[in-house]
Amino acid sequence: MTGSRSPDDPADVASAVAACLAGWDAGDEPEQSTLRVAVRGTLRALAVAAPGRSVEVRVPPLAAVQCVAGPRHTRGTPSAVVETDPRTWLALATGRDTWPDAVAEGRVRASGQRADLRAYLPLLG
Repeated sequence: MTGSRSPDDPADVASAVAACLAGWDAGDEPEQSTLRVAVRGTLRALAVAAPGRSVEVRVPPLAAVQCVAGPRHTRGTPSAVVETDPRTWLALATGRDTWPDAVAEGRVRASGQRADLRAYLPLLG
């Protein structure tokens, strides 16, 4: 992946997501730069789809975003947190995985009010 791709360009994000998923499907790990664009871009898309600051969604070590309408979080640990790994996040963002399955299997840790993101997923078709 070239350095010209941006997590703000929807075409670049879609391309990065596709490259990551194809790599995993082939048994390979995606390039970090590609993974970073995919995760950051889809998290930004979530923040647009669910504007607000009541839930913090974390995909360590790549990115985090605050989203979902409700009480604004400003300092310390937010009252609602969602955390998952990059592979699970991209599977959720694309509809390859479902929220209930990922939570039940422990691949997503979600706590607090408004931490259920199923109404906003998938982000990409």
